Amino acid sequence: MAAIYKREMHSYLTSAVGYVFLAVFFAISGYYFFSNSTDLSYVFSNLFSIAIFLVPLLTMKLFSEERKQRTEQLLFTAPVRFTGVVLGKFFASLTMYLLGMSVTLVYFLVMCAFRVPDVAVFAGNFLGLLLLGAALCAIGIFISALTESQVIAAVGSLAIGMFLLFANSFTPVVSNQLLNKVMDAISFYDHYLSFTRGLIHLSDLTFFISVTVLFLFLTVRHLERRRIS
Repeated sequence: MAAIYKREMHSYLTSAVGYVFLAVFFAISGYYFFSNSTDLSYVFSNLFSIAIFLVPLLTMKLFSEERKQRTEQLLFTAPVRFTGVVLGKFFASLTMYLLGMSVTLVYFLVMCAFRVPDVAVFAGNFLGLLLLGAALCAIGIFISALTESQVIAAVGSLAIGMFLLFANSFTPVVSNQLLNKVMDAISFYDHYLSFTRGLIHLSDLTFFISVTVLFLFLTVRHLERRRIS
């Protein structure tokens, strides 16, 4: 896992992808902060949608590029566990995401210079954004493993992210009560909103962790089936 992690981090830091992600993340978050510098919750609530759009940039090439260049055959023939490979790529993408998130610490320190901010609210927001990013990274890695096209991987990850964002928006037009409950249960926004208020609920923590673990597991299983076939 460590070797895969180092390789992917080197790839991010020596290509345009990582720097484009950081530049856009910093620019947009900075815009929201200076638009309302008295409330970090405003910044974090807007970073929700930004994360959904930007995370596919980090994950689109993780497996699709290997598949396109046929270097994945080395993974299939090497005596390594796919769990370590997937986790190495996952933690590399999450590290880049955390580097983007680190700018919110700067905003917090700026606010401290003028007034005493609510540390609990900031911690809840930060944790929520981190869990959201982890779930999106896991989804993106799974989609990347399904195709050799980076564009398809990015669009597919974005489509799933958008669906999970607006899942509960479809409930007014759906008459089936069970389906309505499912839509509400899988809505990323509903689970993320509590964090922006500084509230940390076990159900929300469990939701994001479960989504992350599920898609990482699906990625491992998909790679194992491809190696056998």
